[in-house]
Amino acid sequence: MPTSRFLRRTCLTGVLSCLALLPLPLAAQAPEKAPEAATGTAAKALVTAENFMIVTANPTASRIGAAVLAEGGTAADAAIAAQLALNLVEPQSSGIGGGAFVLYYDKAAGKLTSYDGRETAPEKATPQLFLGADGKPLPFYDAVVGGRSVGVPGVPRLLDVLHKRHGKAKWADLIQPARTLAEEGFTLSPRLAKLLQAEKHLMRDPVARAYFYRPNGEPRWEGELLQNPDYAATLKILAEQGIEPFYRGALGETLVAAVGKEPNPGSLSMADLAAYKVIQREPVCSLYRTLKVCGMAPPSSGGLAVAQMLGILERYNLKSFGPNGIQSAHLFMQAGRLAFADRDLYVADPAFVRQPITGMLDPVYLGQRAQWIDWNTDKAARPPVSRPAAAARWRWGKRPNSPPPPSLPLSIATAMPSP
Repeated sequence: MPTSRFLRRTCLTGVLSCLALLPLPLAAQAPEKAPEAATGTAAKALVTAENFMIVTANPTASRIGAAVLAEGGTAADAAIAAQLALNLVEPQSSGIGGGAFVLYYDKAAGKLTSYDGRETAPEKATPQLFLGADGKPLPFYDAVVGGRSVGVPGVPRLLDVLHKRHGKAKWADLIQPARTLAEEGFTLSPRLAKLLQAEKHLMRDPVARAYFYRPNGEPRWEGELLQNPDYAATLKILAEQGIEPFYRGALGETLVAAVGKEPNPGSLSMADLAAYKVIQREPVCSLYRTLKVCGMAPPSSGGLAVAQMLGILERYNLKSFGPNGIQSAHLFMQAGRLAFADRDLYVADPAFVRQPITGMLDPVYLGQRAQWIDWNTDKAARPPVSRPAAAARWRWGKRPNSPPPPSLPLSIATAMPSP
């Protein structure tokens, strides 16, 4: 099988960041900027465990990870095996052509470590990357479909770092379950089937069309057995040779060639791949009542947003409202809007922008933000915009239908690092 096809089915692109050789996102069309539509919810029974537990977005991947743990593998081993399986069974969200963050707790050392394996921009990327010839932003799908939105992938390097630092099982053994699944076939999930039904871009790509659709153009059905020999061939190379072919060899060359194809080519190069490094970062940790809660630090916004929301919500007696009450939902949404207003103003890639994380998590500041939650109006969406001099160094822009940016109190703003 030609090497040029090995990676063609390993990952579907996400939004602007997940690199893929299938340059077309499985995305909802309404609203236009929702990269991955919701496909329903289902009630699940509460599950408990005494020795280990693994949770993923697909039961097949969870079973593969659980088997690794049952055989004595570490959490890192299980994560590697599960990720490689997710690449296959939920290609709309996961892939070795994308990026990832990892929080890893070593109980013996008593240490929590985070790893930044997120995609990075190619060296030739410019601020005009997503602007048209007229200097205006491109329509969303004109920007995201194709090689233009492709970043330097981090997942293979991240999995390699995890295995070398925290793994115990053999590398090839962790790859084998996903490889077998690709060769023998997996059952198309309800979620993937529904997304295929809504998708309008994949049919343009001949490889994607042959893989996800029938000859008559009909999407493949839920429960259908789908085989992926190309991905199995890619995994065989990674199992036998490690990740170097991906970053410095034939797989990388295939990647670069595919990204550079018309229409809408990207600028990914072999130099970009060879230069990619995983970054070890300090997690973002905060207290919620009696608990210490930790998450990923920027460039991820999730850990910081969750910490801010918890810092706002702990001022309320949520038990009195009930977990599913209207008041609880109102508080949760308003806390989220306030946290995301901060996200829009302050959070960015620390390689380029310093961020006032300490100030954003200061209890005094979060108490002031919490005052803008109102029970009768949408007051939380309209806090006053008074920007003290020390905070004015951070640029911001208004977005339609989003909360205005916050104001950090002077006592906190002055503690922010200089850019």
